[in-house]
Amino acid sequence: MFSAEGPTLRELAVQALSSVERGYDLLAPKFDATPFRTSDVVVAATEAALRPLGPFTDGLDLCCGTGAGLALLRGLCAGRSVGLDFSAGMLGVARSTEPGADLVRADARALPFADGSFDLAVSFGAFGHFLPAERPALWSGLHAALRPGGCFAFPVLGAPGPSSPWYWALLGFDAVMRARNALRKPEFVMYYRTFRLTRVLPELEAAGFQVSLLPLPQLGPAGRLVLARRPN
Repeated sequence: MFSAEGPTLRELAVQALSSVERGYDLLAPKFDATPFRTSDVVVAATEAALRPLGPFTDGLDLCCGTGAGLALLRGLCAGRSVGLDFSAGMLGVARSTEPGADLVRADARALPFADGSFDLAVSFGAFGHFLPAERPALWSGLHAALRPGGCFAFPVLGAPGPSSPWYWALLGFDAVMRARNALRKPEFVMYYRTFRLTRVLPELEAAGFQVSLLPLPQLGPAGRLVLARRPN
């Protein structure tokens, strides 16, 4: 799963026993050599689905990490491309890979943007870091950060069923993380099975979004782009 340039097992263990912020600061220099980085295929599929919905002026990559989504914004947005993350280490890598982007260190649960700052927001692979009780504040902040008619988009691949080895792998991962967080503080919040569209779509609608799903056939039959628009 990891290349020779990726983190060692010991480095991953140290990361997992740290806080989320500290863990990603430690992982940042080698993050792009891990399978945790959003793949170029996912980014390209998302960009292809969004391009006909433009033009876009200013874009936000929420929880941007090392900047995979910032390349998408650079290709779609005529104005600013802004990346937000709370890991200084991840932002440091993003600064080297996307030097033209504006990078902001902040907590996504309290977005530091004025009302109507963006007409496009995207996010890739970050939602497992938010507990279900924290998501309403996240959606509300995104709704406020978008201009009327603006959209928030993120890809989903579909949850594996019990017949898939991935179902049991993700179930086991979440169980280990819950045990770890019960025994050690600060917590490292990362749960794969708490982010389910049957819950998330009503949350987005409750925050004021108009929600639709677009197919992403490049990602398989279950690939979808969740598109949440702030009404005009």
